[in-house]
Amino acid sequence: MNGDVVLDHGIWFRGVESGSAASAVRRAAERLGAQLELGDRPVADLAIITAELTSNLVKHAQEGMVLLRPVRRGGRAGVELIAVDHGPGMADLTVSSRDGHSTTGTLGIGLGAIVRQASWFDGYSLPQRGTVLAVQVWSGPAPEPSWAGALTRPMTGEQVSGDGYAVRVVEGRQQVLVCDGLGHGPLAAAASEAAVGAFRDAPNGSPGAVVRHLHRMMSHTRGAALAVAELDPAGGLLRYAGLGNIAAMIVVEGARRRGLVSLPGIAGHQNPVVREYDYPFQVGATLVMHSDGVVDRWDLADYPGLVGRAPLVVAATLLRDAGIRRDDACVLVARAEP
Repeated sequence: MNGDVVLDHGIWFRGVESGSAASAVRRAAERLGAQLELGDRPVADLAIITAELTSNLVKHAQEGMVLLRPVRRGGRAGVELIAVDHGPGMADLTVSSRDGHSTTGTLGIGLGAIVRQASWFDGYSLPQRGTVLAVQVWSGPAPEPSWAGALTRPMTGEQVSGDGYAVRVVEGRQQVLVCDGLGHGPLAAAASEAAVGAFRDAPNGSPGAVVRHLHRMMSHTRGAALAVAELDPAGGLLRYAGLGNIAAMIVVEGARRRGLVSLPGIAGHQNPVVREYDYPFQVGATLVMHSDGVVDRWDLADYPGLVGRAPLVVAATLLRDAGIRRDDACVLVARAEP
């Protein structure tokens, strides 16, 4: 896959199981760091991190993949790497990330080097289930971790994903979007890109009003299933409006789930009924939204401690284990914070 230009949705490197594949990821990461003008030192750190991440995949992982993409916040840009595998996993990621610790008789410096060089790092691992590691490199200190994290993956054989997502804060409203363009390939991606663009430019309003706006702005596309949620932990509420087969659940303490209601319809076509629903949503609750490229039989209770990790790590873990290879897939996770 061409690593010369990395769009904001990123590039997946699949099957990172050889030295040549690992080198391709490292070169692409260095190019992206240079394109974003991170500076010599951050790019050097990025090269070390990428080499260690991919070396771990080559040595230990099964079905290892890496997502490389830019990350933007507050007018700044950095580079993000997400490594995902189905390998042997680790019982204690914190212990394994200390220099000198090893499970295979090696020097055990890999994860320690990643933690030291990264501007931001988080991860999750379970024995016999695999590992997810998320790393960011910035020029200067990393911004505060985001309250929401998401990623998409195109179906096997496609270069672009018809699924998309976006996050915004407008006049204090914390809103998220997940969308699934009809079909696959470039036309489905164009529909999702239209939804994302319209969402980012939408007037301040509740999720129902935003969904109606997206519907009007997408009439030139093949259409999409989509849903918009607004987190209001101060008010103890989550407001939600959805059209089509976007799944959404609120996960509370003990990993109990509550499903949210999306109505039938296609944004951009016909004249769908849009209805907004309110749900209890206290501080500490987690919102999970995903397209139908992710089966909904996942249960966070099967992942001890995962709900406390960064939203991006939660999303990547669910995508790894519940994503369908024969369909585009998207997972978004957002957390109610004080």
